[in-house]
Amino acid sequence: MDTMAVAKTDEFNNYINGEWSKSASGRTFDNVNPADTADIVGRFQASTADDAQAAVAAAAAAFDAWKKTPISKRAKILNGAADYLEANAEQIAEELTREEGKALNLSKDEVLRSAQTIRFYAVEGQSFSGETYPQDDPDMIVYSQREPLGVVTVISPWNFPVSIPARKIAPALIAGNTVVFKPSSDAPLSGYRLAQAFVEAGIPKGVLNFITGRAGDVGAAITEAPAVRAISFTGSTAAGQHIHRSVSLSTRTQMELGGKNPLIVMEDADLDRAVDLTIKGGLSLSGQACTGTSRVLVMASVKAAYTEKLLAKVKTLKIGSGMTPGMDVGPLATRKQLETVLGYVEAGKSEATHLCGGDRLGGEPYDKGFYVSPAVFTGVTQQMRIAREEIFGPVIAIIEVSSYADAIAKANDTEYGLSAAIVTSNPRYAHDFAHDIQSGTVKINRTTTGNLINAPFGGLKQSSTSTFRESGRAGLEFYTQIKTVYRGC
Repeated sequence: MDTMAVAKTDEFNNYINGEWSKSASGRTFDNVNPADTADIVGRFQASTADDAQAAVAAAAAAFDAWKKTPISKRAKILNGAADYLEANAEQIAEELTREEGKALNLSKDEVLRSAQTIRFYAVEGQSFSGETYPQDDPDMIVYSQREPLGVVTVISPWNFPVSIPARKIAPALIAGNTVVFKPSSDAPLSGYRLAQAFVEAGIPKGVLNFITGRAGDVGAAITEAPAVRAISFTGSTAAGQHIHRSVSLSTRTQMELGGKNPLIVMEDADLDRAVDLTIKGGLSLSGQACTGTSRVLVMASVKAAYTEKLLAKVKTLKIGSGMTPGMDVGPLATRKQLETVLGYVEAGKSEATHLCGGDRLGGEPYDKGFYVSPAVFTGVTQQMRIAREEIFGPVIAIIEVSSYADAIAKANDTEYGLSAAIVTSNPRYAHDFAHDIQSGTVKINRTTTGNLINAPFGGLKQSSTSTFRESGRAGLEFYTQIKTVYRGC
C-alpha cells in the first residue's frame, strides 16, 4: 500500500524482501485511538514466527550487496526518506496522535525531528571511519577500518513511535547493515509510515523489513536467530533483560529501558520555574516518557511554597484529545496503561498523602478514552511503591529532603539511572550535581525529558545495558565492528 489515505478499516501489510505482504497467519489486529476507542486507526498483520524468519532471511540475503553499496547512495536514500517524512508531516502527525494520543503539535514536532535525525546520519555516517596508528616499521602501515555487523533488529515502543526507531534505523542503514523492524503493536501505523518513507526513497529489497505482531509470536525469531548480529531495543527493563539473556554471546544489544527520574528543587531555586519544569517533564506527555519526571525531591524550607504553586498550576491543566488545540494532558496510550496507572494511584493513596488527581475521567468527551487526571502525592518516602517503581503515567511524587547531600542520596537510591535534573541558581550545586548524580543524562535547570539528536543518549544501572549509546556520533558505534589491519609493502 503506497497511499497516504487512511480509512478506519484500512489494512496494513508487512514489508518483507521488497514486497508488502499479509501474514501467513491470515489474522490481523486492530489499532485503536486511545482518545476514542470507537475509532479504529487501522488493522495490522498478526505475524507469525514464519513471517519473522522470512524477514530475517531477506535481510541476511540483502546484506552483502548493501554493505558494498557506495555510501553516497546509501545517504541519498536516507535523505529521500527524510524528504518523504517532511512532505507528509501533517498527515503522519495526525495518524500518530490518533494512535498514541499525544498533542498534535508534539506529533508534528516528532515527525520533523525524525527527518532531521535521518539527515544527521546521512551526513555523519560518511565521515565515520577508522584510524591509522604510528609504529616503527617504515615498510608497514597499521590502520583500523569500520565494517557493518550484518542483520540488526530494531524493536521500538509506542510512546515515540517515529523518532525512536528513526534514531536506530538511520545509523544502522548508513553503516551498511540490513534491518528487521518491529514497532509496538500499540502504535504500528507510525512505524509503517517510517518504513514506507524508506521504501519510497528507493531502498533495495531486503535491506529494510517491517513486521507487526505480538512479541510472544515473533520476538524470538527476530532476536535469537543466528543471522541477527545486533538488537536495538527500547522498552521495559523486564523485557530488555529477557532479550539480553536470550541472545548469543556474539550478538550485540543496545537497551534503552526504564527510569524513575528525579527533579531536585534546591532552596535557592526559582519555584515558578521548578513548577514549570515539573509539569513539562512529568505531565506534558501524560507521563509517558522514559525520561519523564516521576520524583520531585524538594528542600524542606521551600516544600510548602513549591507544593502550593504546583497544585495551583496542575489544577488549571486542560485534559483532552490530542486533536484539541490548547490541550495540556492527553489520554494514556492503552487500556493496560490506564489500569496500571490507576493501580499505582490506589497504592499511593494507601501509602502517602494524596493531594489531587488520579481519577478516571468519564462523561463527554472522556467516556470513550483512557483519561486520568494528573495526580500529585506528598509525604512520599523511599520505601513506597510510587517512589521506587516506574509508573509511566501522570503521577508526581514529592519527597522532602533536608540538604544537597540528602537529595543526592535519595535521588540515587533507585535501580534506575536514565535522566535526572536539578533546579538551582547556585553554581556549586550545579557543578557537583553533574558529578554526583548516577544518571546517564544530567539536566541543570532543564526538564528531565528531551535529548539532542547529535549527543549521546542512554542510561546507567537498570536503565541500560551500559554498552552502547544511542543518538549522535556514538549511535554509529553500535552498528559497526573494527578490524585492525597490518599492511606491509
